Amino acid sequence: MQRKWIYAPLPPVQEWETFSKLLNINTPLTGILWQRGIQNVARAQAFFRPSFQQLHDPFLMKNMEAAVARLKKAIDEGEKILIYGDYDVDGTTSVALVYSYLKTFHAHCSFYVPDRYSEGYGISFEGVKWAAQHNHTLIIALDVGIKSMDKVKFASERGIDFIICDHHLPDEEVPTAVAVLDPKQSDCNYPFKELSGCGLGFKLIQAFAKKHRDEEEVFQYLDLVTVSICSDIVPLVEENRVLVHFGLQKLNQNPLPGLKALKQIADVKTEMDVSAVVFALGPRINAAGRMEHAKTAVELLLAKSCEEALDLAAELNHNNTTRRELDISTTEEAMASVWEDEEMRGAKSAVLFNNAWNKGVLGIVASRCAEKLYRPTVVLTESNQKLTGSARSIPHFDLYKAIDSCKELLENFGGHHFAAGLTMKPENLLAFRKKFEETVSALWQEELHSPMLEVNMQINFDQITPKFFSVLKQMAPFGPFNPNPVFSASHVTVHDGLAKYQEKHLAFVARQQGSYSVFKVIGFDMSEFYEPLRKGVRCSLAFSIEENIFNNVATLQFRLKDIKLEE
Repeated sequence: MQRKWIYAPLPPVQEWETFSKLLNINTPLTGILWQRGIQNVARAQAFFRPSFQQLHDPFLMKNMEAAVARLKKAIDEGEKILIYGDYDVDGTTSVALVYSYLKTFHAHCSFYVPDRYSEGYGISFEGVKWAAQHNHTLIIALDVGIKSMDKVKFASERGIDFIICDHHLPDEEVPTAVAVLDPKQSDCNYPFKELSGCGLGFKLIQAFAKKHRDEEEVFQYLDLVTVSICSDIVPLVEENRVLVHFGLQKLNQNPLPGLKALKQIADVKTEMDVSAVVFALGPRINAAGRMEHAKTAVELLLAKSCEEALDLAAELNHNNTTRRELDISTTEEAMASVWEDEEMRGAKSAVLFNNAWNKGVLGIVASRCAEKLYRPTVVLTESNQKLTGSARSIPHFDLYKAIDSCKELLENFGGHHFAAGLTMKPENLLAFRKKFEETVSALWQEELHSPMLEVNMQINFDQITPKFFSVLKQMAPFGPFNPNPVFSASHVTVHDGLAKYQEKHLAFVARQQGSYSVFKVIGFDMSEFYEPLRKGVRCSLAFSIEENIFNNVATLQFRLKDIKLEE
C-alpha cells in the first residue's frame, strides 16, 4: 500500500537560525528539537542532559501519603503483603520490582500473577481468595485494579486492604481502596500522566524510601522499569525518558541476573537501546504468560544467580519460539477470514473470531492484522464461556473511544488510544461487530484511508557527518512521542552493491545527485524496488540514520522507511 509522506512543520527561518547558533548545532537538528516542543536553550539543556533531579516528587501524586502510611503500618506490624500484577511485561516487571525491594527488609511478602486462561485479565476473585487463605492483609496491585470495584469490595469483606497502582484510564468511580495511585485520575495533580504500571510501582517505593529509608536504594531497579516502559509502548518523554536514560545504562553495565540471562539467551552482543529491549527482551518475558504461566517470568526477574536465571531464560526462550510459530499461523488464518468475506473486505474495521485461536497471541495477531489491513482490528477467541480478546489501532485513530461507544455490549474492557482488551457474551458478537463498524466509520477521516509516513525534513547527504550523528544520538532514547527522526533525500541512485536477501529484503550503497557522500542502505520487506533500482531509476528515500558496527569499525547507514520512484 503506497504511503503518503507527511512533512512536519518547520520553524520560521530566522528563529531556526538563531536557535542553531545558540545551541551550536546545525539547523536540521535544531529543527527536530523545535518540532518536539524544545524551543529554548533551557529545555534543550534538560533534554540533552537527563538527571534524577528531573524526576517529580512522588508525593505530588494523589493518595501517595495514604499509600506510604498503609505500607509502613503493614511493615511495622509484620503483616503479610501480597504483590499482585498483570501477566504481561509491565505487570511482571512491576511485581519483581516491588517484591524485590520490600523483601530486602520485610520477610512477609508473596507475589501473585493471575493465570491468563483460567482467571483472565486484572484482579481476580481467585487471587483475592488465595490472599485470604494465606492470611495476607494488604494487596499491592500493579498495572491492574483501576476498574476492579467488586474485587476490592470482596477483599475488604475479608479484612484485606488494597493499594492500587494502575496507569490505565479510570472510570468516573474508582475502587474504594486504601489508596488508588493513577495519575490519570481527573483530580490528580501529578505533573506526568504517562508512567507505565512498573513506573507507578517505582514511584511508590521511591516515596516509601524517601520518607522511611534511603531514596538512592530504589535506583538499582531502573533496568526493570526500563524494560517495562519500552515494552508497554508508553510515551518516551519527560519522566519516562529520564528513567529509560538511566535504566539503559544499568541494563548495559550491570543488569539484574535475570535480564543478563535474557540478553545472553537472545544473543544480544551490542549495547541495548529501546528497540533491542522491545524486540529481544519484551517478547521473551511476555511469552511466559502467553504460553504457560507468567510466574516463570517473575521468577526469572527475581533470580539471584546467573545459573538459576539461565535455566529460566531458556524456558522462556522456548516458549517464545512456540509463540512465534503460533502467532504467524494465527495471523494467516485471521487475514484469510477477511479476504474470504466480501463485506469485511470493504469495511473500515475488522472484528475477527475463532474459538480455536490461542488467547495468548491475540494481541500480537491484532497488531499484525491492523498493520496489514490498515484499520482498527479486534481479534477474539472463546474462554470460560465468554469471548475475549485484544484490539489494536492505526495511527491517529482513537481506539479506546470507539470501543467505549460499544460498552453496553461488553462485559468489561480497558486500554488506551492504541490498544485495548475486551470481553463479551458470545451472543453479542454480531451486534458488537455491527456497532463497532458503525462507530469506526463515523469517526473515520478520509486522510486515514492510506497509511502515512511522518517525515521530519528533507536533507542532503553532505549534511550527514559524524558530528551530525553524534548530536542525533544524544536525542535518544527514541520511542513513542520521541521517535528516531525520519529524513528524506531526493535524486538518489544506486552507487554499488545492490542485493536482495531472503527474496524480500533490500540493500545497496546510495549516492545522491550533486553529493560525494555515499551511504549503505538497508530496506526490510522492500524487495519490490529491486528491479527499478537495478535499471538505474532515480528515487527519493525516507530513512532513519543508524550506526553499524562491524569488526569494531562504526559506519553510518540508512534504515529505509519508504522509497518513491522518481521516473
